[in-house]
Amino acid sequence: MNRFEHWQKVYDKVENEFSWYQAYPKTSVKLIEETGVGHHDPIIDIGGGDSHLVDALLEKGYSNLFVLDISSQAIDRARKRLGRSESKVNWILDDVVDFKPSVKFSVWHDRAAFHFLNDDYSIQRYKDNVVRSVMPAGKFILGTFSNNGPDRCSGLPVKQYTEASMEKTFTGPFQKVRCFEELHETPFHTTQLFQFCLFQRVSIS
Repeated sequence: MNRFEHWQKVYDKVENEFSWYQAYPKTSVKLIEETGVGHHDPIIDIGGGDSHLVDALLEKGYSNLFVLDISSQAIDRARKRLGRSESKVNWILDDVVDFKPSVKFSVWHDRAAFHFLNDDYSIQRYKDNVVRSVMPAGKFILGTFSNNGPDRCSGLPVKQYTEASMEKTFTGPFQKVRCFEELHETPFHTTQLFQFCLFQRVSIS
């Protein structure tokens, strides 16, 4: 089963049956606001699926939003949930490692997608896309399972990260602004430890 088929099958569940579900993604919203990005600047949510982040950003007045996901079912559910507002969002059905962006983003946000890439080739392709896509001085927000978090999710192995390993992966084209760990409570009343980092794209002279 390839990645598209796997994630299409995963999204047969309802949203609150996913461990990553958040009715309101307060950490992601806070980090995006912290970047100082303008309401009309381009923001992309990687692996956004049917996350409620896009709802929260629309409510706060952000108007240049992109959501990328590998599952058409996840995107369709988010569009249906948003109703008429779905037309305000640029929806992208693609695998992030194959993504060829035509837009430079002020903010690239990814909560819980990157850690599913656990081979060197896919990680490098992802990194190349972030470097290519984030404008100079733009921001890159990344949330993954920490080294004390789960080692599998949705039937797949995941790659865990510490602040040091995340910084090592992206240092050079990006400079760390800050990192922190966060305990996420799942809908099943268990907990998962996440590692978040906020990076800034190094200006190209």
